[in-house]
Formats: sequence, C-alpha cells, structure tokens
Amino acid sequence: MNVEQILKQSLGEGGFTTSDFRDNHRIIVSAERVFEALKSLKNAGSFDLLVDITAVDYLHYPDAKDRYGVVYCLANTQTGERVVVKTFANDPEPKVPSVYGLWRGADWMEREVFDLYGITFVGHPDLRRILMPDGFVGYPLRKDYPLRGYGERHNFQPVVRAEG
Repeated sequence: MNVEQILKQSLGEGGFTTSDFRDNHRIIVSAERVFEALKSLKNAGSFDLLVDITAVDYLHYPDAKDRYGVVYCLANTQTGERVVVKTFANDPEPKVPSVYGLWRGADWMEREVFDLYGITFVGHPDLRRILMPDGFVGYPLRKDYPLRGYGERHNFQPVVRAEG
C-alpha cells in the first residue's frame, strides 16, 4: 500500500494534498490532523524512522498563507522509502501536536524547533530551550529577529574552562 492509500484510509479523500519536488514526495496536512497522519504512516506504512523535524518561516513570502511550516522527514528502514510531511502554524501562538509519543527521537528535535522558532509542540513532556541560554529572549531563526540580536549578548555569563 502506498502513502496516499494509507492516508486516504485514515484521513479521507480530502484530508491531505501531495506534491513532488526533486525526488521528494511531500504530504501537506493540517495541524489538527498531522498527528493522525504521522501515526498512520508509522503503523500502516512502516515509516519507523523519524529522520528530522524542522521548520520554515514564510514571513517574507508574498504567496504564503501561513507564517510557519513544520516539516517531518520520515523513512522506512526496510525499503529505504522516504516521505516528507508538512503542516503549518501561525502567530500569535504557533503550535502543533507533539509526536514524542510516536518517536522518542522527536524529543530534542521538537525542543530545537521550539527554541529557534518559538513553535510549541503540544503534549511534549519537557519543552524547554535546548540551544539558547535560559534567559534568551526571542527566537533567532525567525525572519523578523534582528541580525545583530536585541543586544542580549552582553547579559550572558562567559563560559570559563578549568585549567588543567
């Protein structure tokens, strides 16, 4: 059974759209149904490996209807087949459901997207910053974040290595 057939069974005929670009098969699903789609692909399609979760900020794209895209890259380790699942989130509180319950490896990937884009993964067991310091204000990969920051660098304690 191919990816479209699996998703038609779980989401229905109009529950998703597809596109292909440079040998990448992409599935576009609403944020409300993305968990259901990913669960179906894992269980029925044997996409047992979550390769990556990342995000895109579409702030300066004139044709974009949504501010953020959240991208899930999946692989079937038995056949080598890959698929990209994409969903969208918007300000003022961008959020999508966590897939930590499906793949434990999503833990740090979701934390990274949260830390750099400010997208909340609802249901994540420990959603907190992973790359930026705790006191950091803002999300540095958003297109509206200033190139030189907000002047926060002088507030961070320098890291001092022990001699020895």
